Amino acid sequence: MSDVLEELSGPAREAVRTATLTAPRSVSWFVPGRIELLGKHTDYAGGRSLLAAVDVGHTVSATARPDRLLVVRSEVADGVVTIDLDQRHARPAEEGDGHWSGYVRTVADRLDANFPGRVRGADLTVTSTLPLAAGMSSSSALVVGLALCLIDLSEIAADPAFTSEITSPEQLGEYLGTVENGQSFGALAGHRGVGTFGGSEDHTAMLCAVPDALVQYSFCPVRHERTIDFQPGLALAVAVSGVEAAKTGAARDHYNRVSLAVTEILRRWNEDSGRGDITLADAIAAGPRAVDRLRELIADDDYLGGRLTQFLEESGRIIPAASEALEQEDLERFGALVDQSQRGAETGLCNQVDETIALQRIARELGAHAASAFGAGFGGSVWALVPEQEAGAFAERWAAHYHRAHPDAVQVRTLVTRPGASAHRVTD
Repeated sequence: MSDVLEELSGPAREAVRTATLTAPRSVSWFVPGRIELLGKHTDYAGGRSLLAAVDVGHTVSATARPDRLLVVRSEVADGVVTIDLDQRHARPAEEGDGHWSGYVRTVADRLDANFPGRVRGADLTVTSTLPLAAGMSSSSALVVGLALCLIDLSEIAADPAFTSEITSPEQLGEYLGTVENGQSFGALAGHRGVGTFGGSEDHTAMLCAVPDALVQYSFCPVRHERTIDFQPGLALAVAVSGVEAAKTGAARDHYNRVSLAVTEILRRWNEDSGRGDITLADAIAAGPRAVDRLRELIADDDYLGGRLTQFLEESGRIIPAASEALEQEDLERFGALVDQSQRGAETGLCNQVDETIALQRIARELGAHAASAFGAGFGGSVWALVPEQEAGAFAERWAAHYHRAHPDAVQVRTLVTRPGASAHRVTD
């Protein structure tokens, strides 16, 4: 176990240390939301993202019970979720679908399936300062927070099934991504997930973010590529459009169309090539003519063509160039590259709405160094890079200009942040 501890850092290392020493009776974890500066729908395709945590998030607290019941309450959602872990297989698959309870059940079911008999009964409470359905990944933050509490409380991080597969925060983030999307992670078999076909970008950002810095990761598997200091004197203003970026119900179908397009491109490629590539990035790297052949295979479908172009540009060109521009403190070049990413979302992903498009354009007109919608799309939020001393006033002008242009729109909420810390245990 000591070798594993030497390799781990941050919250994952602390969780393993605690599990090795003693099983706590009560634990509490803070999990931040995240801002995806760049990396729109790239992670599950094996691409890269540029990420930061924010200083708002969920706090999940858990106290052990003497039985095998999980009783979960949230201050920001209706209802109480009660799960009998000994009746896990008796629950219908659709139970909780389209409701926050579905995320709770997904986490409980997956941990209990991967680590049989290990999950302790507990009373859990979720409190939050994170705007819900705003594109800052409140749903994934809930998954991460619930999982960290149950892993910690139940000593799961000391289980050989855990330590044989998860030895770093990056691997923990990738595993929790599969908890949400239902895929397997190594020998830890998949379960049904929550019904969205996403990746592990959000979970990785929440577990591996660095204060006052941006982190660049590639995915499938998760690999750290660089950490970029966030320039002093700058801040991130965020405008929450008021259009919910939900991943449930009908909204989930729109979200999944973007990810399923990658699945279709890859299916055509593997059938044609006889290969078994797992990600779109693997197919692109197959040879010098791979991209040309991919384009030929999807020439009959405009959406698939736009989806491929967006991925190639976002992951392969824009993100490396934008990170380099930030390292060189070339904000003009950075802003121009972010504008290109925004256009790719509008024309390639087709996942932007009038509200997020308007907020991005207004931010740039008001002098933001860069601005972009982020998250799953179809609503959510827009970030803007601005001088820190002017950030509050900028946010007010931003919201006011938006309402003058769209008087019938819902009230826009704003917040100002700098890159914050990763998930961590909360102490009294």
